[in-house]
Amino acid sequence: MADEVFHADPEHSGVIGQMLHDFNAEFGAPGPGAEEFAHRFSHLLTRDDVIVLLSGRVDRPTGLAFLTLRPSPYFDGPLAQLEELYVVPELRDHGIGTALLRAAVATVRERNAGELHINVDEVDVDTRRFYERHGFTNIEPGQDHRMLFYIREL
Repeated sequence: MADEVFHADPEHSGVIGQMLHDFNAEFGAPGPGAEEFAHRFSHLLTRDDVIVLLSGRVDRPTGLAFLTLRPSPYFDGPLAQLEELYVVPELRDHGIGTALLRAAVATVRERNAGELHINVDEVDVDTRRFYERHGFTNIEPGQDHRMLFYIREL
């Protein structure tokens, strides 16, 4: 059964930093250490356009959903981006990710967001199935167009 989901605030920066560090380490992705993430989230969580949802208990979170909002001329409200969705590995497949995703969708709807975007690695078939099972659509090759993601480090 899924855990309770609640909104994080700056006092949760340390646990958020550790979870994001663990997430990156699990997949061999580069990124700041847990302390640097924590420091950044202590500031990010004071912003109105940054949302972090935690699952579990305040003293022992089991997962997180990190969202950002940005203005868009295409909607009356913002465009939302699910930056990260993470569940502690040994607790996966128990509904925690689903609870976090549902809470994320509800939260950005409350903020009047027009769309929720998610980037997923093409080879990550299980994650793609997870989002598709929850109503998200991927723009596949062969349809009207294929959306590509470009990045440039600054």
